[in-house]
Amino acid sequence: MPNRTDLALECLAAAKERRGITEHKRGRVFSITEIRIDDDESGRSLGKGRGRYITLEGQSLSRFSDEYEAMAQELAGELRELLPAQGDIFVAGLGNSDITPDALGPRTAAGVLATRHLRRVLNAEDEAFLRELRPVSVLSGGVLGQTGIESAELIAAVAERIRPAAVIAVDALCCSSLTRLGTTVQLSDAGISPGSGVANHRTALDAGSLGVPVIGIGVPTVIGMKTIAEDLTGRLPLPTSEDMVVTPRDIDRLISQAARLLSCGINLALHPQMTYADASGV
Repeated sequence: MPNRTDLALECLAAAKERRGITEHKRGRVFSITEIRIDDDESGRSLGKGRGRYITLEGQSLSRFSDEYEAMAQELAGELRELLPAQGDIFVAGLGNSDITPDALGPRTAAGVLATRHLRRVLNAEDEAFLRELRPVSVLSGGVLGQTGIESAELIAAVAERIRPAAVIAVDALCCSSLTRLGTTVQLSDAGISPGSGVANHRTALDAGSLGVPVIGIGVPTVIGMKTIAEDLTGRLPLPTSEDMVVTPRDIDRLISQAARLLSCGINLALHPQMTYADASGV
């Protein structure tokens, strides 16, 4: 069975045919790789849809870093390039808040500033302030096992009602390299397929299913045990019927810090006039 991963960078490395356009650059704190898949044939060879995949690689996100503000600003700059210049934005936090490795989406959503309702609740003298804020809606609706509703169904229903210019979907990811576990952020305008990295395939969230652009954001929080064995020994493990999915021992701190970074980066991307202190204190 091929190594499980949600990262386009790892899919490209494992592919027999290297398709797509790859660009590398060095930011202040992240090493940034952008992969562009322009046609369906290239996408099939990588197991990914057409679009841009931006990977930010750096230090462990579970650490308390002096570069935290620079990390958030760099993430915001890359995200801003994927977003439409104007219009409402709908941020959806995917995952199960009761399972720590899967709680990245809900924890991130909790830190995103919701502004869509403010025009109805603030007074006329706040007009100047309101003009600076982009309308943003935020939802964290749980998972199928908690609600009986597919995340894609819930998000599609809300998107149809509020008609955003784009959806930002945040979810925990799976990787195939130990060095990228908890150290990497992936952004993509191709949407997101919840659970695909751990073979728990749910309905994809993309422009085709929602009718608007979908920006996927995630951090790898789990890795397959077979992948670890291969990574450490350089040999394929003996075939077994089941594979274990494991997570770092400091997963509580990783989720807390990664969610804080993502929510801060999203706030800065959507409201460029905000200071870092404002964006991180929501």
